[in-house]
Amino acid sequence: MTAASQIYAALKRDLINGRFTAGEKLAINALKQHYRVGLSPLREALNRLSAYGLLEQENQRGFRVPALARAELDDIAQLRQRFEGQALEQALARGGERWEAELLAAYHRLKRADETPGDLEHWEQMHLQFHRHLLEPCGSRWLLRFIEQLHDQFDRYRRMAPANPAIRSTLNTQHAELVELALARRIEAARDLLHEHIRLSYEVAKEACRDG
Repeated sequence: MTAASQIYAALKRDLINGRFTAGEKLAINALKQHYRVGLSPLREALNRLSAYGLLEQENQRGFRVPALARAELDDIAQLRQRFEGQALEQALARGGERWEAELLAAYHRLKRADETPGDLEHWEQMHLQFHRHLLEPCGSRWLLRFIEQLHDQFDRYRRMAPANPAIRSTLNTQHAELVELALARRIEAARDLLHEHIRLSYEVAKEACRDG
């Protein structure tokens, strides 16, 4: 992995995790020192993150962390429901025995992470892997790319929002229900539950928005 790829991955993770404040202008020299990287790979990573939508590039004035705007979150959540619903339908039609086994394994790893709440970052990784496995056999690489980008944008809001244990408990239960419906190939019920899963998560994420 190149230096630019390493700094891109580290900065992307920190932007999603909320290490930087929404609206904050990034200081190049401070980034160089914190990530121990040279100017050239850092700028390459910043440009990639700007193209990806996790940073805003200001003409000749550097880079800024995007604001947390309710209208944008609404758009992201609606697109997630549309694209992930489509991908789920295709995945359930195409997934085979190997996918079923991998989905069950991903769910059990997520369930174990649910039971050890102290390691939040581990839970986040298991949660991401579960949703990736759920949609993986959909057959469209581009659809999965769009979904991953929307997930990253959505998670920036969700991780900045206050915790909501009641909704989190319901979301955790829905993971098991999604697996059950997926294995039974109950396409319409699975799609409806995934839409509700995203809507509930949105109810948490919207609390990060200062504009209501």
